[in-house]
Amino acid sequence: MSPQNGNSIDPPSILEHDLNKHFPELLKFESTSELHRSELWNEIRAEAERVLNAVVGENFAETGSDPGSEAVKALAWNIERGNVYDGIVDALKNHEKLRDKDLLLLTELDYGMARSGNRFVAQGIARELKLNYAFAPVYVALQKGSGVESEVEGENTLSIHGLAMLSRYPMSNVHAVPLPNGKDKMWGKEKRLGSLRALFADIDHPAGKFRAVTVHLDAHCSRAHRQMQIKIVLDHLDTLPPLPVIIGGDWNTTTFNSQSSTRAIMGYWRRVMMGPKNVAKNHLPNPERYFERNLFTMLEKRGYDYRSLNEVGAGTLHYHIESIEKNTNLRDWVPEWCFPFIFWAAGRVGGTVSGRLDWFTGKGIEIAPGTKPQTIGDLVDESGTPLSDHDAIGLDFVTNS
Repeated sequence: MSPQNGNSIDPPSILEHDLNKHFPELLKFESTSELHRSELWNEIRAEAERVLNAVVGENFAETGSDPGSEAVKALAWNIERGNVYDGIVDALKNHEKLRDKDLLLLTELDYGMARSGNRFVAQGIARELKLNYAFAPVYVALQKGSGVESEVEGENTLSIHGLAMLSRYPMSNVHAVPLPNGKDKMWGKEKRLGSLRALFADIDHPAGKFRAVTVHLDAHCSRAHRQMQIKIVLDHLDTLPPLPVIIGGDWNTTTFNSQSSTRAIMGYWRRVMMGPKNVAKNHLPNPERYFERNLFTMLEKRGYDYRSLNEVGAGTLHYHIESIEKNTNLRDWVPEWCFPFIFWAAGRVGGTVSGRLDWFTGKGIEIAPGTKPQTIGDLVDESGTPLSDHDAIGLDFVTNS
């Protein structure tokens, strides 16, 4: 896939496709390279790439003559497909720490997936909040999902999964850049076409124009691969006209390296030698200290701040020992070989393990006076169902250019 550049985005109708009829045959392939050598790929390639290269959006914002704030109120949140859709919308409308945001950088949004009611999640949220939105597909999912998702009732319609950006103010130069997969998405139990992407847009905020980027990095890869994915984002930003920049999203800084079984085993024993209590308390919520520090060091060397823009040390994803063995989705963010260590570590620190996976970074911006970055947890709907497996992160910032 190649980057899209321009001052307009496509209508949602461009995402309509007829690929589903080929899914039974596609599921027989065991690798992307095998798929790409096939006659079937030659038949469906144009349609698949049309969908996967698209960036779509609509304008629902009603700003009128509102002069806006001097600060940009931003929120980044992995909403876990949008499965608890009504609760997510209600929280974004009414929760004291989530409502009235100028910018939402959202990851894991479905369009036409049974697990999330076959909704177009990004469009629905934007319409409910009266915001502009841009949505970039990352995968065409050949199955219903992983873990408990594979057992949901109904069938997928469009089978699209992606990431989004929502803004109260006009968006321009909206485009996406592909990020290479760390794991072949046609290998294993959950098969998908496509790759992760970073979504870019220039935001015409009353306090000053800035550039925003929604990023979702790979979990099933090496730490060096995640660093490479962020480098692609930074390198692309260097090619664009200079503006203050805010980057946010789910970076999957799990500290784990699942590149190969050898590295996985070495990593396991490294953690054992470091001590599970030490790792659980000092490294999982602080991946920048040791395991993922090369990524964060690179950011600072290239002029990007993360220290003042995050509640560093506060976990954004939590696992509880009393339910961890029943949670069939754990393998979505760590390789299966890590399970015994997480169980052990959780038992040594009171039953809960937390990691910081979600981050902001920026250049030419600073925290708004009188505010501080926030990690916003305990987000549930009226029945007590968690809205997502991730906490949201919030940031009020001003440009200093």
